[in-house]
Amino acid sequence: MPAPRLQPVDDKNLADRVADQLRETIQSGGYAPGERLVERRLASELGVSHIPVREALTRLTEEGLVERLPRRGCRVAAVSAKDLRDLSSLRVLLEQYVAERAQENWTPRAERSLRELVAQMEAAADRGDTSRLSDLDVRFHEQLWALTDHEILVDLVSQLRGRISGFLRAATNALEPEALRAHAASHGELIDAIASGKSGKARRAMAKHVEDAAKRLQENAPPEAG
Repeated sequence: MPAPRLQPVDDKNLADRVADQLRETIQSGGYAPGERLVERRLASELGVSHIPVREALTRLTEEGLVERLPRRGCRVAAVSAKDLRDLSSLRVLLEQYVAERAQENWTPRAERSLRELVAQMEAAADRGDTSRLSDLDVRFHEQLWALTDHEILVDLVSQLRGRISGFLRAATNALEPEALRAHAASHGELIDAIASGKSGKARRAMAKHVEDAAKRLQENAPPEAG
């Protein structure tokens, strides 16, 4: 099923809403890396003037999702192979801290909620529903981030993941059935490590989890990312 495009928005916090829609569309793969983002066309699709669109594009440029071209407008930021390596190495460090913080705030209720998500991920993998699996993957990590009780950390890890979200989805789509099931199950292994109460085990498990994702990205990177 093709990723959703844009829908008209109302005029409450207009630039914020436009930025949210564009961000979600880019991260879900609705716009490909390198695709031009023409202000006039976007404004027409969204049913707004070009001003909130321009403001939204400026915000997304600051986030690294969009890049401005001299005298040529904007496009979805392309990610090179080096960018992917750099982003992944930084994600390892930050997500290891996420694992530590989540471990400090771990509760049986949090564990049950995360395991329920993993069960849904495994069911989606069995059906070959990669779109559902990717959505649940995002929810899993968002719940884990919430356990850190650290707003700045969450901002950083979510922004880093957001920059490669489209690539992560594409890599998941490319997995064979057995690898898809293993990907879903790996989240349960991560829960086991965090629930163990052993900081070193949680850090190692999270590093492996992020590094495995980096390998998938490198194997399935499009030409713009190579």
